[in-house]
Amino acid sequence: MRVMLRAHIDTQAANEATRAGTLPQAMKKLMDKVKPEAAYFGPSEGVRSCWIVFDMQDSWEMPALLEGLFMELNAEIEISPVMNAEDLARGLSQMQGG
Repeated sequence: MRVMLRAHIDTQAANEATRAGTLPQAMKKLMDKVKPEAAYFGPSEGVRSCWIVFDMQDSWEMPALLEGLFMELNAEIEISPVMNAEDLARGLSQMQGG
């Protein structure tokens, strides 16, 4: 299932990781794990943030994928199922008229 991860990264934890040089490594490790379809980075709600779209086969994958963000960067995380335009068109075509 295609999902979008939204993570707000704690400023103090990100500052410490930046000074220690571990922030790029943490993000690379995440990218290597999820193999994203798309990934965007920028400020949101006053903190460093990322939006990453990737395929997750099952919910049991979440701990292995997300614990680094929690433990290394004290991130606040949301994961939501998402569709691209083709997925939406396919889903809508399956609906009965009503």
